[in-house]
Amino acid sequence: MLIAIDHGNYAIKTVNHSFVSGLSEHTVKPPMTDEILEYDGKYWTLSGRRLSYMRDKTQDERYFILSLFAIAKELESNGYYQHTERIQLAVGLPPEHYGVLKDRFAGYFKRDDIIRFVYRDKPYSIFIDRVMVFPQAYAAVVPKSSLVVHTLRMFVVDIGGYTTDVLLLKNGKPDLQFCRSLETGIITMNNEIIRKVGALHDMRIEDEHISAVLSDEETILPEEVKKTIRSATKVHAQDILNQLRELQVDLRSNPAIFIGGGSILLRPFLEVSPLVAKADFIESPNANALGYEMLGRKAISLRPHE
Repeated sequence: MLIAIDHGNYAIKTVNHSFVSGLSEHTVKPPMTDEILEYDGKYWTLSGRRLSYMRDKTQDERYFILSLFAIAKELESNGYYQHTERIQLAVGLPPEHYGVLKDRFAGYFKRDDIIRFVYRDKPYSIFIDRVMVFPQAYAAVVPKSSLVVHTLRMFVVDIGGYTTDVLLLKNGKPDLQFCRSLETGIITMNNEIIRKVGALHDMRIEDEHISAVLSDEETILPEEVKKTIRSATKVHAQDILNQLRELQVDLRSNPAIFIGGGSILLRPFLEVSPLVAKADFIESPNANALGYEMLGRKAISLRPHE
C-alpha cells in the first residue's frame, strides 16, 4: 500500500489525516486514552505540544514514531489489516534541503525487518519496502498542474510551521537551483505574538488562541488582545514578503501560489499586499501529502519492481 506523509514541523499530514507533531513517551501503558502506540517496549501518545524544530528530522526516533501513527491511521481508514502489510512511503523535504538530506531521510524509514507495533490495542505488522522522497512545495501544486504548466515563471511559497519555503517553477517544472528556506513560519510568528500579548496585556495565550482569532472562530479573548494578534500577524506577513524581495523573489512581476497551513492563516494579509500582483491559494493543509501520493504512484508505475 502506498502511504504519503508530510512531516511538518507543526503537524503531520497524510491524505486523510492531520495531527500535531507532538509526542509523549511512557514506560507503562497510560490510562484515560485509547490512542496509544506501543513499539519496541515503549508506549507513545500524541501530544498537543509540538516537538522543537529540527532541520534534520532523522536525529532521533520521534518522527519515525509519528510516522507509525500516520501509517496506522491510514491503514485503519482504508480498511487494510493483513498479517503483514507491505508499505511504500512517499515523503518530502523542503527544496533547499532536498539534495543534502534526501538519502538520509529515505534511509531513516527503511528497516531490514518487519516492523511490529500495537495501535489502539490492535497489533500491526508492516514492511516498508520502498521510500520515495520528493521536493516539498512542488508536490503541493502537482494536483493543480493546470495552474502552472503554461506559466513561464511562477513562485510556489509554502508557509509552514517553522519555515517559509520558496521554489521557482519554469513552465511547470521545478528549478531546484533556485529554492530558498526562511525561518519565518507560523511557529516563529506565534512565539512573537505570545511574547507580545504577555508584555502588553499580561495574559498567557497558546497557538490555538491565535489560530482561532485568525480563523474568526469564537473565543473569550478581549478585543484588545485580538487586535494585537491581528496587528502582529499583518507585520509578520509583510516581513515574509520583504524577505522574499531581498532574495530576488518579486511577486509584483511573477505570479505566486501560496500553500501550507500558514498561508491559509495569512491569506487576508497577503492577497491585499501591494507586493503581490497575482496569487492563488491552495487551501488544503494536506496538499503536500496529496502531491506525494500522486508522484509516488507515477514513480511506482515507471519502476514497479524497484
